[in-house]
Amino acid sequence: MAEVSSLNIWPEIEKAENENRRELVLQGSAVHKKIQSSGGFHARLYSLSLLNYLEISQYFKGNKLKDKRLEKMVNGCQTKSVLDYLRAGGREKGKGKQQDGEVSEKLDGVRNISKKKSGAKQKGRKEAEEVDELKRMVVRVLHVSKAPSAVTVKVSAGVKDVRPYIVCCIVKGMNLRQGNALKRFLVAQTKLHDEICAKRTTATIATHDLGLLKAPLLYDARPPDTLKIAPLGRKEMKATELLKMLQEEADEQRKQKKRQNVSGLHKSLQLLDGKDLYPCLIDSEDHVVSFPPITNSERTKIKRSTQELFLEVTSSSSLQICKDVMDALIIKMAELNKLAFDAKEDVGSDEEMDVISDRPAEDLTSSELTVLQVKVVDIDGNLKVVYPSKTDLMSDVSNLTAVR
Repeated sequence: MAEVSSLNIWPEIEKAENENRRELVLQGSAVHKKIQSSGGFHARLYSLSLLNYLEISQYFKGNKLKDKRLEKMVNGCQTKSVLDYLRAGGREKGKGKQQDGEVSEKLDGVRNISKKKSGAKQKGRKEAEEVDELKRMVVRVLHVSKAPSAVTVKVSAGVKDVRPYIVCCIVKGMNLRQGNALKRFLVAQTKLHDEICAKRTTATIATHDLGLLKAPLLYDARPPDTLKIAPLGRKEMKATELLKMLQEEADEQRKQKKRQNVSGLHKSLQLLDGKDLYPCLIDSEDHVVSFPPITNSERTKIKRSTQELFLEVTSSSSLQICKDVMDALIIKMAELNKLAFDAKEDVGSDEEMDVISDRPAEDLTSSELTVLQVKVVDIDGNLKVVYPSKTDLMSDVSNLTAVR
């Protein structure tokens, strides 16, 4: 269609200019007739800014258009919608650009959200790792070949028919000086005796101050009349005297509580009924330091000043029960040590502090425990068991790490 400035100017254009209007008065078919009669659009027509008031849809109606969407729009939409569509470039460009813009904008939004979520996840993961690290308990296993002062326990043939199973190890890094750490440890040991040890009937735990223990050690079985021990909190006496005294205490306790059921102490005494030999752990000076399942000795009793512990678990049932109980004991020790280290409790006064080791106290800079392997051998030196082995301390406790 011609766009010629030499054409006669439309009166309607002049009128619009004189009246400072931005649109023509002509609409619809009148515009169509004007274009036909004048031979085309006059150049001054484009000085008007609101040409959309020329109902251009009138010129598209009835024509077959390649752009089917535009064809539908001119037959049913507002003129402004048609102009907006044309301004955007039609289906190929307008819609595409719009969709691309929308998609791009949405993708940017998704990316931003994804980045935020990723950042939040990384931050959350880092914080979780930091929390896990704070909660983490580390138990470092030291092989017997790397221990300069390794302790070996020999087992005599006499214990085979009495209480044949024993496992031992040494633990370093346990802080018993701080606050009520020692009390917590003793309470935990009692709880293990009641639960996993079934009131001492399946296994018995004994803990010793390694500094007071004279190695090498012998796990032996001796007649009741010759076996002597200084029980915890008592003077030295024969095993027969000790059992008689404990039996009387157990009976009295049952009467006071008016119970018919047997107490844990009473049950452990029953394990020795009819035995000609009693199991015991003996040091190099022939002192009995442990009398399972009854008691261990006052000689090697742990105190707040104890820096290294010798742990012993015995059983008449199986070796695996000994290992399971020892695993549980070490895990509980790791938990308590972590608790004491994190709490940083003040060291209070205690009557046990009167007995101070001649070694300087170690400055514990972490809650990490070191477990030294102890070999148990027969009289000829043949290995019976070493603890912890590669298959021990395989706990499902998520925050426990065993470094071997």
